Amino acid sequence: MPDPIDVEVKKHSEDSIQRELWGTRVGFILAAVGSAVGLGNMWRFPYRVSEGGGAAFVVLYIALTLIMGIPLMLAEFSVGRRTRLSPIGAFKKEGGGGWSIVGFLGVLTGFLILSYYSVIAGWVIRYGIEGIISGFAADPAAHFGEITTGIAPIIYHLAFMAVTITIVSVGVEKGIEKASLILMPVLFAIVLGLAVWAFTLPGSDAGYSFYLAPSLSELMSFTTLSEAAGQAFFSLSLGMGAMLTFASYLSKHENLNREAATIAASDFGVAFTAGLVVFPVIAALGLTADVGESTVGALFIALPGAFVEMGAIGRVVGIAFFFALTVGAVTSAVSLLEVVTASAIDEFKIHRKSAAIGAGIIITLVGVLPALNLNALGLIDRITEWFLALGALGVTLFVGWRMRNPQEEMLDGASGFFASIVPAVLFFIRFIMPLIIIPVIIYTGLNLVTEFRTVFG
Repeated sequence: MPDPIDVEVKKHSEDSIQRELWGTRVGFILAAVGSAVGLGNMWRFPYRVSEGGGAAFVVLYIALTLIMGIPLMLAEFSVGRRTRLSPIGAFKKEGGGGWSIVGFLGVLTGFLILSYYSVIAGWVIRYGIEGIISGFAADPAAHFGEITTGIAPIIYHLAFMAVTITIVSVGVEKGIEKASLILMPVLFAIVLGLAVWAFTLPGSDAGYSFYLAPSLSELMSFTTLSEAAGQAFFSLSLGMGAMLTFASYLSKHENLNREAATIAASDFGVAFTAGLVVFPVIAALGLTADVGESTVGALFIALPGAFVEMGAIGRVVGIAFFFALTVGAVTSAVSLLEVVTASAIDEFKIHRKSAAIGAGIIITLVGVLPALNLNALGLIDRITEWFLALGALGVTLFVGWRMRNPQEEMLDGASGFFASIVPAVLFFIRFIMPLIIIPVIIYTGLNLVTEFRTVFG
């Protein structure tokens, strides 16, 4: 017998809002991992490590992923599956009209992230195309400056957004799930292979030392803690409504606790392995000064330089790498646009195609600014980092103190160990997480003010 709730949602999906159910558990896992695994791991993680003191950042990031990321993801899953709505409608339905601001903040955050995320994805596409046509530049630092200036970044940004809008307009189940099944493992395999190769490079020891040997002073730095928390939220797609929206398409049979742990582990594995590539290569090829001038460009300076050093095989590996990275960027971008699109569908009762195209065009126009100016890109990144922390606090307070019996939703479909830890997780969400997140919000907000003063003088 089919699940009555599933039948109801399938019928609902045939109506004007056209909501879907995941075809399989694997489909959901791949889509959620695809949302989490992308440029947040391969681009943002290495450059945040560069800014955040190296190994100390990594240690704190691991800790925060375990103690904050997984519980927060479970909290979002619970709200999404309980209400079967996108963020704004979900918080309104379960908590009342005032709580819809938490959902609106998540939608706005995803909107802003996608506006500059697509710019960086455009860089990825350009590197891949150039690798096919002419190979990778001999001076990667100088070439990165060329990549990020002029009209070309806007053109590639427009192209990437066009692809993202098309996929979301049609639906994600048939296309993106099947592609992710093949291409996400390919991405991880290529990065793992590069990590093994980087280990053989003479002079890579300094990179490993920076990445894997934390200093006590950096571990005690609240700046590093704040940066690591922001990266955990960003990388796991938390506080932006993506996981909540994906969970709204789940059946009651799914083990939310197990899925949260699986997605978090997959996300961290890719991010950590990316660091094992980037930092040894930076040290071995003497690119430390170049990356220091542009931490945003760490990935785009270090890896192309590595591909050149590898010779003919490097060109092949580089093309495959940037192709796989493009797929990761697309899966993440689709999840971001899906949040905005699903919210438009739910709130305004419009068809998916109209919602996706309308939201996508507005996001594309906003993205022209970061496409033209790296400082603007960095500033928007800082703004969204603060928004993510605010959204995380909102979800925590909502699930801990406002949602009706969240433990029941978390236990539905769970068994064994994953069921036994739910009371402890809920206690942690209620009493501990707010105490961690609030100082992060304050500190991130102060850093944002400093960033504004730097950019605008």
